[in-house]
Amino acid sequence: MASPIRQPRLIQRLSYHAISPPTVAARRTFLTNNSCQFSQNSSTRPPRLYQTQARRYASTSSPASATVNERESGESTPVLGAPDITNDYTIFPKTLPSGPPPGSPFAIPLADLRREFLQLQAVTHPDKYPSGPAKQRAEALSARINEAYRTLLDPLHRAQYLLREMHGIDVTAEDGASKHALDPETLMEVMEVQETIEEVGSDPAAESTIAELKKENDARIQDCVETLGKAFDGGDMETARQECVRLRFWYSVGEGLREWEPGATEIRLVH
Repeated sequence: MASPIRQPRLIQRLSYHAISPPTVAARRTFLTNNSCQFSQNSSTRPPRLYQTQARRYASTSSPASATVNERESGESTPVLGAPDITNDYTIFPKTLPSGPPPGSPFAIPLADLRREFLQLQAVTHPDKYPSGPAKQRAEALSARINEAYRTLLDPLHRAQYLLREMHGIDVTAEDGASKHALDPETLMEVMEVQETIEEVGSDPAAESTIAELKKENDARIQDCVETLGKAFDGGDMETARQECVRLRFWYSVGEGLREWEPGATEIRLVH
């Protein structure tokens, strides 16, 4: 639990909302002036257009049934070696043969995932096809594979994807700030980080203080990821949802700390 806030002016800059019992005395915030801005338009939402195009372009219909004109134009030429793109997990059957959790663990062998990703990109590379429809198919499929790889590579993106696509819980939705609010304890920790930065300001020891905050934040992220893994593996979606929200904030704090410069008295958090 974070220590009590020592600077009332920080709290005065926050917009509070009441919390239902048993935490009625606790407070939470979703927006602070200048230093903390939360955007629910997450860049991690899968591009639906690419998914639709890739499904169409990965068709394995036999080109032998196409007309001469179709064969000449490449209209029905399939993308050879195209994976099953039902979801991000089916794209990588060697690395994730049992599919998403709880079929397989939340933790992914990243070296294996990268190896399979490179293999897929090699066999479906657009440069292997002439200009025209066939190349367009390969480009869309390549983009789909790349998007799935980026999603599964990062624990936060992976958790958001699993919650949204497998369980219908979208923590990045526009109404996410109210439906998936940050718990009061974590909020107080975030405020404590903000306060510490405000206090150190241009102090000569500020850089060492920021370095220590980075280590602490890295530890929080690691704890969140481990808890997320246990929740997904055990089918506890409520805990997974809560930890995913926490992880989004700690990612934002980490980014703000990386962007901090000597003399700065606050960090901008984009959630």
